[in-house]
Amino acid sequence: MPEPTVLTVLTTTDTPGKADALARGAVDAHLAACAQINGPVTSVYRWEGAIETAREWQVLLKTTTERYEALESWLVQTHDYDTPEIIATPVTRGSAAYLAWVAEETTA
Repeated sequence: MPEPTVLTVLTTTDTPGKADALARGAVDAHLAACAQINGPVTSVYRWEGAIETAREWQVLLKTTTERYEALESWLVQTHDYDTPEIIATPVTRGSAAYLAWVAEETTA
């Protein structure tokens, strides 16, 4: 049976504490094998007709396609943004041992 496809899932939030809570919560629930927090970053976007600029922290989560739906659902429920950024990108190559570890850590 082939290994599950690994994804990196990006979300952002407005404080380091919220980023830590999202990262730890997803890992604790086995929705992500690990998470990395980067920031602050400056985000520029249009919201409700106005151009906004905000300081945010990025949370990059490693998961599998099998766990993506559960992770997305959890992020939507847990996140305090009306429309949180949730973007998944497939990992096309990687260390076999690392990819197997991601699959093992995200097994429900």
